[in-house]
Amino acid sequence: MQFSPELRDGVLTGDITVSVRLWRRPKVRVGGRYPVGPAMIEVDSIELLPFAHISAADVRLSGEPDRETLRQRAAHAGPIGDDTLVYRIAFHLVDAGRDQGTGGTLANT
Repeated sequence: MQFSPELRDGVLTGDITVSVRLWRRPKVRVGGRYPVGPAMIEVDSIELLPFAHISAADVRLSGEPDRETLRQRAAHAGPIGDDTLVYRIAFHLVDAGRDQGTGGTLANT
């Protein structure tokens, strides 16, 4: 998955473990591994839910300071209201000592 440059370090340190995306359909799959810079992440879960259901913990785990900043970042593909369906993707950094075979590839998102 692709991340904004200002979020990439947080993903690489494991501090960011949630991403909210405005997609027409999922572009990743559970168990899929995707490169982020020099590392890999593995997708743990994908949920389709209204933006209003994104929790304060999700906002923190996405690396954003508040809900409106997260809404603005995710809205690059279109406006997001509280009832807009978004994908909540939970992931973890893959241990560099483990097998890093990819479980899938991802087009630009």
